[in-house]
Amino acid sequence: MNSVWVVDDDQSIRWVLEKALAKVAIEVRSFSNAAAALEALRTETPSVLVTDVRMPGQDGLSLLQTIKQQHPGLAVIVMTAFTDLDSTVKAFQKGAFDYLAKPFDVNEAVALIRRAAQEREAAPQAQPASGPAVMLQSSSLAMQEVFRAIGRLASSRATVLITGESGTGKELIARALHTHSVRAGGPFIALNAAAIPRDLLEAELFGHERGAFTGATASRQGRFEAANGGTLFLDEIGDMPLELQTRLLRVLAEGSFYRVGGSQAVKVDVRIVAATHQPLEQRVAQGQFREDLFHRLNVIRLRLPPLRERKEDIPALAQLFLDNSARSLGVPVRRLTPAALQALRDFDYPGNIRQLENFCHWMSVMSASQVVDVGDLPPEIHAGGGTSAGSNQGMGVGSGAGNGVGNGLGSDRGHGAGSGLGGDDVSGAQAMPASASYPGGAVHGAAQVAGWAGLLAADARARLERGEPAVMSTLTRDFERTLLRTALEHSRGKRIEAAQRLGIGRNTLTRKCQELGLEDE
Repeated sequence: MNSVWVVDDDQSIRWVLEKALAKVAIEVRSFSNAAAALEALRTETPSVLVTDVRMPGQDGLSLLQTIKQQHPGLAVIVMTAFTDLDSTVKAFQKGAFDYLAKPFDVNEAVALIRRAAQEREAAPQAQPASGPAVMLQSSSLAMQEVFRAIGRLASSRATVLITGESGTGKELIARALHTHSVRAGGPFIALNAAAIPRDLLEAELFGHERGAFTGATASRQGRFEAANGGTLFLDEIGDMPLELQTRLLRVLAEGSFYRVGGSQAVKVDVRIVAATHQPLEQRVAQGQFREDLFHRLNVIRLRLPPLRERKEDIPALAQLFLDNSARSLGVPVRRLTPAALQALRDFDYPGNIRQLENFCHWMSVMSASQVVDVGDLPPEIHAGGGTSAGSNQGMGVGSGAGNGVGNGLGSDRGHGAGSGLGGDDVSGAQAMPASASYPGGAVHGAAQVAGWAGLLAADARARLERGEPAVMSTLTRDFERTLLRTALEHSRGKRIEAAQRLGIGRNTLTRKCQELGLEDE
């Protein structure tokens, strides 16, 4: 390793570090002020620079900021006798490798300096990365099929329907379809049908004339007109109200529409790319989506695989997100140890790429070191909470083997008729012990004595004992999902009847189904 530089106006600190580092054969160069260190940096670069915070002239935090601008790869350790929160936070915000509080243990200081030097030497050379470019590279066979389809569709005007779970990157693919099409010079306009109140959605899509409704003080173009000559991306098309589906079908058939309150047809040339995480065939069967509109949209279908089906892409995606987070937060880029990377690969990602991105942002903020090990990963990964979207791990009333109480606390993935508790699969919880205690006292043979409440108590205890976070939130979600699914099965999919039997409103039931992933089943 190269030399270590120490910047401190206290001669005794410089002397102690010089002697300690010399004992382990590390070359040291000392400076009494920041100006001298910056002057030396013009011609030389150390492996590690250790600086005091409070010094005459330029202080250590200002020196740190200057160094990071000129030498972003240089590891800087900040030390001070004033261990206040403000200076600690500022040091890390400005890119310090670590913080050393005075008085310090000499051996610990040497070990920290060595670690900083080793991590700097092991750090890969920074390479410019384009977010969308990396996102649109994959060694997954499923994604390569999607890329080939985009290439074939480059010169086509065909309507495209993109399906896939939430967080798989559907809008990114829609933008790629536009960018590689003959319409690339035209506008790309996106609209999320689930994010706009239904009473405003019609005006958003088709625009309105002045005086069409209260507050319409001027005429306004809608998204269709804004996308003329380009591409209109309709995200979450499955959530579009039925009455608007009829209007959309007419636009697709005729290429024209009327603004809200208008009497003159507006003709547009727009390519439609739609996306949904919901199974449209099922919504058609339930009468919630027009079959003729479905066939209009389903000309070319692209299915985006969930992240758990393309885990070979996780290393590149994680590095991209860590780079992006470091850039936006102004902190050094975090790097993953092989063990941490393997833990990320083992997670199932119910939230897909968006969840991985959130994890990387969390690590950039919360990791104490630039090198992220398994212990530094988000708590969800330690809890093993990565279940497939729509699955129901832990306690739940299943639709599986319905012989009363199953042989354990299971998922709802059983087989056959009935609606018994559990099923044969034990997932995310331990089997009910023969004798267990819970807040109501000792339970013997809880399946017979306490019924589902005993099973719930045992499941909660098992989760608490293994340190699983947010136990109440997880079990509440499982409980609600089980109730809704069972009521819908009982009413043969009739939502009004299911809502009445549960004692809730139909809109509440629909919203809960969306939140709990039951729309995907």
